Amino acid sequence: MGRGKIAIERIDNATNRQVTFSKRRGGLMKKARELAILCDADLALIVFSSTGRLYDFASSSGMEAILERYQEAKQEHCGVLNPTSEAKLWQREVTTLRQQVQNLQHNNRQLLGEELSGSTVRDLQFLVNQVEMSLHSVRKRKEQVMAEEIHELNQKGFLIQKENIELGKKLSIAHERNIELQKKEHEDEYT
Repeated sequence: MGRGKIAIERIDNATNRQVTFSKRRGGLMKKARELAILCDADLALIVFSSTGRLYDFASSSGMEAILERYQEAKQEHCGVLNPTSEAKLWQREVTTLRQQVQNLQHNNRQLLGEELSGSTVRDLQFLVNQVEMSLHSVRKRKEQVMAEEIHELNQKGFLIQKENIELGKKLSIAHERNIELQKKEHEDEYT
């Protein structure tokens, strides 16, 4: 038999409230420890009971370090940076972007077959796999474009063929009229 749903509202009975607090606090602390261990997360948990008692948990980096990181992150996200902090933030951003550009340029040169000295067999095999995947994607796109063009040309050919048949019919009708006119002229000449 499963548990029934309970209404999430304040428990009036003080004893029941304390028992529920104790059980749920223990479960919350257990989940916090598991999250910190399983996901290698920096985690801080602070709980005050209704009587004012403090319960806390911090992962391996410690409560003070995590709270300091929290304050820094909060300042960065809220935009309450002083000019020096903002300048440092932008310098870090510029440095990160420059490094990303350098990495992308280096990877691009390697894909072009340049700057390969010092590469291990594993690095070279990785490059070969990347080039083969890229080549496969390019060939697939080329086949798709060619199939679309062939389809368009077939459609145009069908329309031209249809138009040609219509023109043939018109030509045949015009030829028959021409023959009839010639017959009438011939008959008119003899009459």
